[in-house]
Amino acid sequence: MTALRPERESGAEWYGTGGYGASPDPYTAAPYGTRGAETSYADYPETSYGMRGAETSYGNRGAEASYGVREPEAPYGTGGPEAPYGPGVDEETMALRLPEPPSDASFAPRATPVAPGGRAARRKAARRRHGRHGGAAGTAEPRPGDGGPSAPLSRVEARRRARARRPGAGVVISRAVGEVFITTGVLMLLFVTYQLWWTNVRAHAQAGNEAHQLQNDWASGKRNPGSFEPGQGFAILHIPALDVVVPIAEGTSKSKVLDKGMVGHYGQGDLNTAMPDAKTGNFGLAGHRNTHGEPFRYINRLKPGDAIVVETQDTYFVYKTASTLPVTSPANTAVLDPVPAGSGFTRPGRYITLTTCTPEFTSKYRLIVWGKMVEERPRSKGKPDALVS
Repeated sequence: MTALRPERESGAEWYGTGGYGASPDPYTAAPYGTRGAETSYADYPETSYGMRGAETSYGNRGAEASYGVREPEAPYGTGGPEAPYGPGVDEETMALRLPEPPSDASFAPRATPVAPGGRAARRKAARRRHGRHGGAAGTAEPRPGDGGPSAPLSRVEARRRARARRPGAGVVISRAVGEVFITTGVLMLLFVTYQLWWTNVRAHAQAGNEAHQLQNDWASGKRNPGSFEPGQGFAILHIPALDVVVPIAEGTSKSKVLDKGMVGHYGQGDLNTAMPDAKTGNFGLAGHRNTHGEPFRYINRLKPGDAIVVETQDTYFVYKTASTLPVTSPANTAVLDPVPAGSGFTRPGRYITLTTCTPEFTSKYRLIVWGKMVEERPRSKGKPDALVS
């Protein structure tokens, strides 16, 4: 901005009329763009506000213009030599020029692609970009390997995929059969565990209680009758070679005698074998080889001469193993005769017969072991040598 200059003597009038407002104004020219001989504002060389004088200051083309004048050395795209702010003035008009876009491509505005053709073509292009109803396009499935989010599926596609995930009839049947097999296997395992383990635990407990009760009765002097009811215990069997100590009860009922871990006597109704204290006869016993206490499981290991002791309230009856019949029919009751068939005995005597099932875990055949009494020892004289040693 240059200093104020003295008025000119041109006689220029105000507002370009030549009459009204004429005065010796310090700027000596009509101030608002009149076209007199010495008009200011873009005509007079020394005007100050938007004029074309040599020393104009605001957007003019003078030699000393300071704000955006279009001189040769203007820095911001203008034409003035020293104009630091913005563009210069148009040569044709007084309008200011818009600034040029920066040369850096990163600041350039993004141009929206316009579809070629008319309005219909542009609508089709917009539908392809944004979907049929204006939403984001998402009905197309992403290609394999794309990292973008999965697009929502239509109802038809969702149902088709649900049917594809649903197992077929063959898969359902195979699963059902597999579950049946698994359930059956579990039940069989539980049954085997019950038979081979739990029945033995329970039978041993019941047999032990019965033997303890007998010994308490004998110690207290309680007398047992000469005949016994089915299931009633009356003696204890000892097989030292097999470490067997088991009560003997009347009868061979499974539920009342054998399944409780005891040994049963073939008494009334069960081939009616003799008692141990009989002068002659065959004392027949039966017991489980497997499960339910399995007292006769290893009687096949008995050798001739091994002791078999029957303990009653008053007496110990000692037998020596004589012979064994490994396999015979369950219907062969002759093995319990007073002189048992196949035992090797040829005349009446005091014998004992042990019977059980064979092979193990079956009841197809019978295993027989015979013994002959060698000693009758009162309890008052103490235990026999077979139980002491």
